[in-house]
Amino acid sequence: MAFEITDDFFENLTSLIQNSDDKAISKLFAEVHYADIAEVLDEVNFDEAIYIIKLLDSEKTSEILMELDEDIREKILENLSAKEIAEEVEEMDSDDAADIIGELSEDRQERVINALDDDELAADIKELLSYDDETAGSLMAKELVKVYETWTVAGCMRRIRGQAKDVTRVHSIYVVDKEEKLVGRLSLKDLIIAKSDQKIAEISKSKVDAVHVNMDDEEVAKIMAKYDLEAIPVVDDNNVLVGRITIDDIVDVLKEEAERDYQMAAGLTQDVDSDDSILQLTKARLPWLFLGLVGGIGAFLIMEGFQGVFSKYAALFFFTPLIAAMAGNVGVQSSAIIVQGLANDDVKGSINSRLLKEMLLALLNGFILALFLLLFVWIIKGKIDLALAVSVSLVAVIVVAGLIGTFVPLFLNKRGIDPAIATGPFITTSNDIFGILIYFLIAKMILGI
Repeated sequence: MAFEITDDFFENLTSLIQNSDDKAISKLFAEVHYADIAEVLDEVNFDEAIYIIKLLDSEKTSEILMELDEDIREKILENLSAKEIAEEVEEMDSDDAADIIGELSEDRQERVINALDDDELAADIKELLSYDDETAGSLMAKELVKVYETWTVAGCMRRIRGQAKDVTRVHSIYVVDKEEKLVGRLSLKDLIIAKSDQKIAEISKSKVDAVHVNMDDEEVAKIMAKYDLEAIPVVDDNNVLVGRITIDDIVDVLKEEAERDYQMAAGLTQDVDSDDSILQLTKARLPWLFLGLVGGIGAFLIMEGFQGVFSKYAALFFFTPLIAAMAGNVGVQSSAIIVQGLANDDVKGSINSRLLKEMLLALLNGFILALFLLLFVWIIKGKIDLALAVSVSLVAVIVVAGLIGTFVPLFLNKRGIDPAIATGPFITTSNDIFGILIYFLIAKMILGI
């Protein structure tokens, strides 16, 4: 049965903490999954969270720390000594340990690393912290199972037992030569059914997917998704095996990228959440809001330049929101599809071919919508010229909005800029301005004003 956090649970927990009933608290959390405990710590006050963390054993709290909200984890780490953090870190895989220590100041990083009893783990953490953020090196763990191609199956079985105890999950056994260069991989099944006197080189598979230590983490995610991999080895410039990346790390990358793209599409210039300060939220929102303001001023200036059109055909004014809304919607739809395709590496071919396809699609959609609008305006207003002006404008606006929504993210991607910035306020504002301008130019031409 799934663990459920209820008001009664919190009341009981608070009472136990107030009475310092450590034994009862330990028993309460004994069979609770670390992810559920992390959820509890997110809800209780800070002092209670610290009390619980210090009470539970390091094996469990090390997992809990990785599940906590970053802000809460940062506050908890600030209230733990270097030795206490070192005890937590020693229960983690090297990649998680590096992530935790990487959140500390440089001075505290050094003190925590010096407090580690495991010299090998300390060396691994230092190496992982040396890699740039958002690279394969910053994602990888040092724990893996590797064998040498010259070993026999019997010798290999004896040696991998010692390695496997430090690896949470053994997805593959990697084969290296005497210079530690990756030369193949070995499945547990092949190892088990092989003859004991066979050489590893005879039963290993030479084809093995690997990524360079400096490869961008999003590229790593694409490769693992494409080939449906649970883990992938990491090599350096000399093809020396230096670590491995597992699927749980890639899930975190994809989640962070999705959150970042969603915020950019919503018009937020930096990573924020609802608990951030008013100043932080303002700094994140204001640039795009200012863009919207500039766009609104632009639309005002365009409309002011067509006062003569309004004076003769006042009805045109009432269709302005419709034209602007359709331009923004079509642009966002087009850009969203392209951005999603770029993220999934599904967008192939030249920009021209994409623009041609989008233009044909926009023409079809525009014609269908314009036909309905033509009949509506004709019936309501009884003026065929007005109906034609609004309908033809709608087709033109939809085509232009579709082209802009397609071109901008493709152009940004070619220039190495995150195309997610093209969705949301940027596309909506630009298409509103172009849409209104096109609308009045075509209306003026058709109505002969």
